[in-house]
Amino acid sequence: MNKALETLRDRGFIKQCTDIEALDALMGEKPITFYIGVDATGSSLHIGHMVPFYAMHHMQEAGHNPIALIGGGTTMIGDPSGKTELRKMLTIEQIRENSESIKNQLGSVVDFSPEREEGKALMLNNYDWLGGLNYIEFLRDIGKHFSVNRMLTFESYKQRLERGLSFIEFNYQLLQSYDFLTLYKDHECRLQMGGDDQWGNIVAGVDLTRRVAAGEVYGLTFPLITRSDGKKMGKSEKGAVFLDPEVFSPYDFYQYWRNIADADVIKFLKLFTFLPLAEIDAMGDLQGSDINRAKEILAYEQTKIIHGQDEADKAHAAAKAAFNSGAAGGGDKDAIPSLEITADELAAGIPVMVLFSKTDLCASMSEARRLVQQGGANVNNTKVESIDSVIDSSWLKDDELMLRAGKKRYFRIIVQ
Repeated sequence: MNKALETLRDRGFIKQCTDIEALDALMGEKPITFYIGVDATGSSLHIGHMVPFYAMHHMQEAGHNPIALIGGGTTMIGDPSGKTELRKMLTIEQIRENSESIKNQLGSVVDFSPEREEGKALMLNNYDWLGGLNYIEFLRDIGKHFSVNRMLTFESYKQRLERGLSFIEFNYQLLQSYDFLTLYKDHECRLQMGGDDQWGNIVAGVDLTRRVAAGEVYGLTFPLITRSDGKKMGKSEKGAVFLDPEVFSPYDFYQYWRNIADADVIKFLKLFTFLPLAEIDAMGDLQGSDINRAKEILAYEQTKIIHGQDEADKAHAAAKAAFNSGAAGGGDKDAIPSLEITADELAAGIPVMVLFSKTDLCASMSEARRLVQQGGANVNNTKVESIDSVIDSSWLKDDELMLRAGKKRYFRIIVQ
């Protein structure tokens, strides 16, 4: 097997391929052009979106030429794959703004520098060719190649059909397939990669390109990543683990990876870092408290990739300060999420549920109430025993209150 496919296989990226032997032979002859698409449904990607782009990085390092396709056009329709209901319709302006933001985020994993010679990457937007399509001509020239009966055999359509599948969503597969055809014609793109929920759309694109342009192209999908507890990858107490630091801070991002289950560490090191496999495999036998070192490496490497080394250094130092020093102080805690209150506010007393609900630890008063009742609320390493507790100056240490929810989530209240 050629180097690139071997790397993807050994790191756990490959789930299905339309013809792995033929693709292997093609990639062994010369570098190929391949693409991965992402729709611009929000201003920030979350870490679950990034699995294909980590694979793109490895393909690029092996000398193959990536195309990152922003779905400015397909976002206007909405992909039914993996969805339980119709996607919210966005305006063209919202989609454009989201597209710009996503472009910047993908650059943390894929090298788009124009001076690169091997593995030269492009970033394109499918609105450029979908936005001006003539619908009648599109149906006549492209739609005739699609069988409704076959489309309904794909799992994503079968699931949505039970709940209600809109006609606008039914067009999505045609548009994504047309993307592959266009990229094959204009850029000699030979491979589309994506999550396994995209299998039906990818296979349809392979078939369309062969029918219309007699092109030998291929599709490859990645497994949908879940945690060992069965929960969806990229979900935290605060919601989705977004890449935008304004939405999900680098400290919280670091903490997400630092606190994953022991059973997930090696798998995620292979998928979400660029460390050599030999180095990762050497950590495979770690047990007990020793596995925490591997978690720190995962958290640091992942934060460095997405947010840069400076933010990774800050988050690592802040985590050490929070966990090792706690309320006793010491260490650099600047990266821990915080807010400021006045000494007068604290002296007057703040009900504990009000205080916790002001932070990222609790989204509401009711959530704060549950946290206290379940024994998970701590202030400066002192457990809060009652929902009627009032936090005042007597709780203060070193001009701050270090709030903790459960064992691992911290928030600083800085008193001025």
